[in-house]
Amino acid sequence: MNTSVAIQVLPMLEDDHKVVAVVDKAIEYIQSTGVSYEVGAFETTLEGDYDQLMEIVKNITKIAAKAGAPQVMTYVKIDYKSEGKVLGIHEKTDKYQH
Repeated sequence: MNTSVAIQVLPMLEDDHKVVAVVDKAIEYIQSTGVSYEVGAFETTLEGDYDQLMEIVKNITKIAAKAGAPQVMTYVKIDYKSEGKVLGIHEKTDKYQH
């Protein structure tokens, strides 16, 4: 695993229930890819191969739009290591779980 990506999809909709429904579709798409991921309150973190994760990043905004959001803001953070492995989700967060 040479890449970790944090992605936040913000559908520009006034109805909170519609926002949640669109975000749910984006998360369903991430689930369908088979990558390792963890959903957080503000973003979802994915782990895996750089090219596979960039394909997901490329598609996620269109998935949200297709799910009913006429405008979508997408924020992405990328941790890439050309050689070796990046720290994984659990290496970063397990000590804080209760």
